[in-house]
Amino acid sequence: MLKTSRRFLRFSPAILAVALLSACVDPAAGPTASTQALPKSGENVYVATMDAGIEIPALPVEKIPETHRRQVVAYETDQPPGTIIINPKTKLLYYVLGKNKAIRYGIAVGKAGFEWSGEAIVADKKAWPTWIPPKEMIARRPELAKFDEVGQPGGPTNPLGARAIYLTSGGRDYGYRIHGTPEWQSIGRNASSGCIRMINQDVLDLYSRVKGGEKVIVLTASGEMPKGLYIPKPVAPKSTAKPAPDAAVIEAALPALPPPPALDPELMGAPAAVTPAATTTTTTGTTTPDASATTAAPAATETAPICKVPLVNGVCPPEN
Repeated sequence: MLKTSRRFLRFSPAILAVALLSACVDPAAGPTASTQALPKSGENVYVATMDAGIEIPALPVEKIPETHRRQVVAYETDQPPGTIIINPKTKLLYYVLGKNKAIRYGIAVGKAGFEWSGEAIVADKKAWPTWIPPKEMIARRPELAKFDEVGQPGGPTNPLGARAIYLTSGGRDYGYRIHGTPEWQSIGRNASSGCIRMINQDVLDLYSRVKGGEKVIVLTASGEMPKGLYIPKPVAPKSTAKPAPDAAVIEAALPALPPPPALDPELMGAPAAVTPAATTTTTTGTTTPDASATTAAPAATETAPICKVPLVNGVCPPEN
């Protein structure tokens, strides 16, 4: 009995510490709801920080709309704590805390034609992930082909930012992520190809709260609860027709040609002068071409001599 009492006294400080720690836990918090400290009202959470040796710069808070800054808000929902609800209409993400409370983050969502809705789960998460652009994106932006196989390593300019939370629906990965972004100015806009963008400081916070397996609900573009999974069809790259070359460009590209030489009309096939064909008169009075005259010009006609006496048989008689 004495030994038991001494043993209890020996371990009672540890047991007391555990009891005190458990007393700080919100009893409404589920197994996936984080117990990490919550943001305080008016606190600047966008200060500079170092993460894995990479500097995350401070952001100008005054340029971030207050509605899109990280904060605890009242949020009525029947979803369990730890659930992530994304509203593309308002560009806001809610991490459910329970007791009608949630942490609200500003986000950027898919551009027109890239919106999706439905339920998913947190399947994986990575710090400073490598980014491999999907083939559909490479088709739209061929300059990204250099990242097709090895991908772009994690870093301050990586499109996935400091953290990435990977989503699957029905056990299938459709390529959608909740991730950070160096383009914090895009928050509050339709700017992505379907992924959910967050400010790097915000995605660090959300990343530390999710453990894996949490339910993610993406509302419809109008902010309604989805009735099923909607995945848009891949957007085909725009075909850009090559513009017709400018006539001035063609003229400049052609070598200068020498002026044409003076051409001989005979070399050009000019017809020779035509001499009228000789004709003969038949007994019937019909005029027909003279066959011999068609090949040679008629001989020059000699001038008849002038007779001083009358002609004899048409001939001028010799003079006596």
